[in-house]
Amino acid sequence: MNNYRVNTNYAKALYMLANDMGTAEQVHDDMRLVAKVCAENHELNVVFANPTIPYERKLAVVNELFGQHVCETTMVFLRFIVRKNRAINLRGISESFINIYRDEHGILLSDLVTHQPIDETARRMVIDMVKEYTGKQVELNDHTDPKMLGGFKLEFDNKMYDARIRSKIRRLRQAFAKNEYESKL
Repeated sequence: MNNYRVNTNYAKALYMLANDMGTAEQVHDDMRLVAKVCAENHELNVVFANPTIPYERKLAVVNELFGQHVCETTMVFLRFIVRKNRAINLRGISESFINIYRDEHGILLSDLVTHQPIDETARRMVIDMVKEYTGKQVELNDHTDPKMLGGFKLEFDNKMYDARIRSKIRRLRQAFAKNEYESKL
């Protein structure tokens, strides 16, 4: 059940609460953990989606999973979500919170795809270039694609810089297909 409005409203409420309490940074880290756990654990999502499982059991699962790993503000919020039968929305709420936090703190999410893993120097260089271009702080997600021949693809702020070898070959093919060469004979 992916309900954008519900996710956004709960995330905004949590952000305002965390901001007022001065724990926004800590809650942000907690929400990243919650989003990761929910994304990686299919059984957890099945349990949260099952209406026949009483909320007390769901609350016990949440306490067991996150009780020792998150701050008190986050734990109170998670218990509240489970009591309101919104546990199924936990992943969406945490992702919405992360997006709200990024927007409020001027952080831009950027995605880099390469054939091989990059080292820290190259990573820092990409972050600095995107930061210079956009004027925002950059959070870079880098991952590899073994099908990529070489080069890289960088996406940020609804823009894409495509420096893949495959794309360059495709552009060359298109240029040769036009056959703009005129014989001077």
